[in-house]
Amino acid sequence: MIERQARAHRLEVTRTIAALVIVAAAAACKRDADVNAKVSASANADAGAHDASAGAIATPADKWSEEGMLAEGRRYLDDADFRRATLVESLSNPANTYSRQRLDSYGLKTKAWDLLPEWSPQSIPFTTAMGDDLRAKRALAVDPTTPRLWDGKRPTTMAGWIALGREVFTAYPLRVEVYLEQTLSRPELAARVGVKPASDGTYPGVRLFVNVDGKSAVGITCALCHASVKGGSVVAGDARREFDYGAMRLAYHDATKVPIEAELARRMRTWGPGRADVTEDDDEDPVAIPDLWGLKHQSFLTQAGTIKHTGPAALAIRQETQILHSNHQKVRPPRELAFALAMYIYSLTPPPAASGEAPSAAKLETGQTLFKRHCKNCHSNEAYGGGPVAAERVGTDQALATGQARGTGKYRPPALLRVSAAGPYFHHGAVPTLEDVLSPDRLGASYARGPLAKGAVPGHRYGTDLPAEDRAALVTFLRTL
Repeated sequence: MIERQARAHRLEVTRTIAALVIVAAAAACKRDADVNAKVSASANADAGAHDASAGAIATPADKWSEEGMLAEGRRYLDDADFRRATLVESLSNPANTYSRQRLDSYGLKTKAWDLLPEWSPQSIPFTTAMGDDLRAKRALAVDPTTPRLWDGKRPTTMAGWIALGREVFTAYPLRVEVYLEQTLSRPELAARVGVKPASDGTYPGVRLFVNVDGKSAVGITCALCHASVKGGSVVAGDARREFDYGAMRLAYHDATKVPIEAELARRMRTWGPGRADVTEDDDEDPVAIPDLWGLKHQSFLTQAGTIKHTGPAALAIRQETQILHSNHQKVRPPRELAFALAMYIYSLTPPPAASGEAPSAAKLETGQTLFKRHCKNCHSNEAYGGGPVAAERVGTDQALATGQARGTGKYRPPALLRVSAAGPYFHHGAVPTLEDVLSPDRLGASYARGPLAKGAVPGHRYGTDLPAEDRAALVTFLRTL
């Protein structure tokens, strides 16, 4: 199976290289004023055309109430014009590659992605026993009587949507992953790259499923990156910071002798655990896998604020297009599954912090006061995140914010819920601890504690000029969030 999928992968690599050439050319053109004007005019026309059809639909005043989210869900599911208008409104920078792909293909009714067939796959958990089968070169197959992930019935309650969303998060395959299949045949490699089973013997985020070609294959779900395994238990929403996707891919090429470009191999070696470059361009801008806590309260989505979080439909469209793009635009998920996934993500809450010695009330109060004075301006919402800030002002590595793929010129302050467990910090995972985030030492050339490289980690100077006692009090407060 691995050899067959490897041949398919080599063909996919060839197609991907060709696509990157096209994307690079398109990205260069985006700086042309005429192109930008055309994109903006198209977006404005789309939004204007929707005004007449949408105005008569009554919706609750609070779209973030349960009633409001369910009402917006119905519009997302049943109103193509609403979907298109929501997409247009949600794109922070209509000229970047992410936006152009969607403006060219989404919500067009009679062409492009709207014509892709819906796909609700047969999918079962991947187990340690299946890993033994791979090592013994025994074929794996999904029982043909396995029911599909969704029975086609729309939930009628929020609890029902969340339950369906949990299934999508854990069980809907994003794509075939030959790198992972090869890894799972080698338990020592799987452990080394952070792919480990839960106590029940299943691998969270890994599924055996029937692909669109009718053949059983190993694939990945959202949970591979956005669910950790702690003490044998799965923590959905917690970034899997030990997952080293770059090392996993390099191990595949080393074992199979499938060629890989030297420059791509060099980049993958720099990613390290919990980081990957997933953007649609050839820029070098790997990012840290984020937690999913408090997303409902964030007014923008992704580290660069690529998407305006205008309502639940904006997140549903994000999930819908991400899934269909991951599977090489062969099929699309039923929109019910995309909306259910959005509702499930909204429901995620961080686990309680580990118990320890309680800080003094005075120190905690001082830290809270310092947070309000020095941090609250950017980290201002209920999840302690906030709206995008100019990348030049933040001062950290600019590659993602200015990249061709998803760049907006800004960075979105992350939510700080359970921030004590969210290191390494910054969008690219360059700072190991909260103490280092606030330490002036990391701004100097002699700094050697960064997980990526020795030397200064510039930017986010906020708090670095405080006295050591105040920095300690601020960290104490942050650890309570």
